[in-house]
Amino acid sequence: MGIVSALGLGKDATLQALYAGKSGITMVQYIETEHTMLPVGEVKLSNAEMMKMLDIAPDTPQTRTALMGMLAVREALENGLGKGFKNRLCTRVAFINGTTVGGMDKTERYYLDFLYNNNRDEYIAIHDCGACSEMIADHFGDLFTHGQTISTACSSAANAIMTGALLLKNGWADMVVAGGCECITKFHLNGFNSLMILDNEPCKPFDANRRGINLGEGAAYVVLETEEHFRARENNRVPIAILSGYANTCDAYHQTASSPDGEGAYRAMKQALDVAGLQPVDIDYINAHGTGTLNNDSSEAAAINRVFDNKIPMVSSTKSFTGHATSAAGSLEAVISILALQNNYIPANLNFSTKPDDLPFIPVVAGKDVPLQHVLTNSFGFGGNNTSLIFSKYRE
Repeated sequence: MGIVSALGLGKDATLQALYAGKSGITMVQYIETEHTMLPVGEVKLSNAEMMKMLDIAPDTPQTRTALMGMLAVREALENGLGKGFKNRLCTRVAFINGTTVGGMDKTERYYLDFLYNNNRDEYIAIHDCGACSEMIADHFGDLFTHGQTISTACSSAANAIMTGALLLKNGWADMVVAGGCECITKFHLNGFNSLMILDNEPCKPFDANRRGINLGEGAAYVVLETEEHFRARENNRVPIAILSGYANTCDAYHQTASSPDGEGAYRAMKQALDVAGLQPVDIDYINAHGTGTLNNDSSEAAAINRVFDNKIPMVSSTKSFTGHATSAAGSLEAVISILALQNNYIPANLNFSTKPDDLPFIPVVAGKDVPLQHVLTNSFGFGGNNTSLIFSKYRE
């Protein structure tokens, strides 16, 4: 797996920040916006710094979304296959990428004059999210034999991971790199601001006084393969985790709001448990979608209570660490969930102080060392698109 977020570059930096209870949410530093007092979870690297790390020439047309994606994919490949990964693969390797913003960080800068000034046309050509995926894939030469982009708002990256599992299950790939990437843009920031769901302070998921989200950005990917393929390729290593369950539902309740009873979220969690062959009591920890909005947290809590029938496992939202990375959120939280599983550690739900009357649980307010076998993570997008993934420790 590989990750870059407001917590730092790489899984080790991410884990250390989680252990320290240190949020990556700060005031705006890299977005060219007048809303500089809004807290955001920005990756603490400029585009120029990322290009240098990736050995990309300074004058090459690039988007921030793609650059973060390249860094996270590189770590995932090196983590799973070693430094010489380009020479060790002779299989069908798919790249499934979840993103929505794509190259908007560049095109929004030139939108007002591009009809009259064609000097910026190269950025118009890399605006859409599919082009962003191609840029990431092309950075790794001819490694990938299949590419696909999924754009389902905030469930995009989780859906990419689920799609990767289905490709493997149906024999359409031997290995899949799946996840998502997303940068913060002015359009992005102003869009959420117009919905009046941005908090002017660090977000407080599930708290009675929560007021909304802090936008975040980043990229994260996992390398998926079947056990049979892994065993043929690796003799002495153990998989870091099993993607044991996954499901996607869509309740289509509202363009942006979750249904009050959490019907879609309930169905996604229930079906993921069925795919995994697990009972609710088997889940040790839920990495919740937990955005910090009044509607989402109440809806998700109702769905969790319905699935787990008042026997709710430990819950926390790590968006208080990273901000809400929208289309990349599902993969950021998948990697964080796997880190939790590997290290038997539940990250804190930062900034929680007051329990709402309708909340059927109290989230984990300080990091906990707890034995973990199965972790469930939720990602819910606009339009009622709901995805749940379950990661489990590997057993022979």
